[in-house]
Amino acid sequence: MVHVEAKLKDDVVKSIEMSGHADYGEHGQDIVCAGASSVVFGNTNAIFQLTDVEPVLDINNDGGYFFLEVKEYDQSVDLILKTMIISLETIEQSYKDYIKVTKSEVD
Repeated sequence: MVHVEAKLKDDVVKSIEMSGHADYGEHGQDIVCAGASSVVFGNTNAIFQLTDVEPVLDINNDGGYFFLEVKEYDQSVDLILKTMIISLETIEQSYKDYIKVTKSEVD
């Protein structure tokens, strides 16, 4: 299962972590993993191309792990990250046995 954890402080997205594999289909045929990866990397690319913010990234090139942390507030970045979360929750609605999205408040 793909696990996505979004951490927010005062309704501002501070970090997003995605780990695991959906195992919905064979490697290269897994539409849940492909969809989640496309959402995460597309929105991450949008942050780099549309803003001056450089988030902290930790990505396992073999797949199965992604971490993004924002150290400074930027309204555009927060909107992009909230869009990412909504898109992942949309995937979760159809494939709840394969992806789980959680949100938590942090200090």
